[in-house]
Amino acid sequence: MVKSSDVILILVAIIFPPAAAAFVTGCSCDLLINICLTILGYFPGHIHAFWLIYKKMQAEERYGHGGFIYNGSGQYQPINNRTYPASPGYGAVYQG
Repeated sequence: MVKSSDVILILVAIIFPPAAAAFVTGCSCDLLINICLTILGYFPGHIHAFWLIYKKMQAEERYGHGGFIYNGSGQYQPINNRTYPASPGYGAVYQG
């Protein structure tokens, strides 16, 4: 589900992709990668920023708002040690 903060992130990514990458990942290697991609071509920087936003949105859907830690390279892990079931596929019923 898209929230207003995600819409703002997308608008920031359209205007200046490294700022959106910094908001999502903080000062990390992904920020440096996004800066280099934006310098090499504005379009690759957009793709990378949108990918980072998409991965953050997936983590929020899976672990809840604020229930995850960013590990780098678009990977997130839950803060607590609970196990989260995989999303059920088409026709599957989750009983948990």
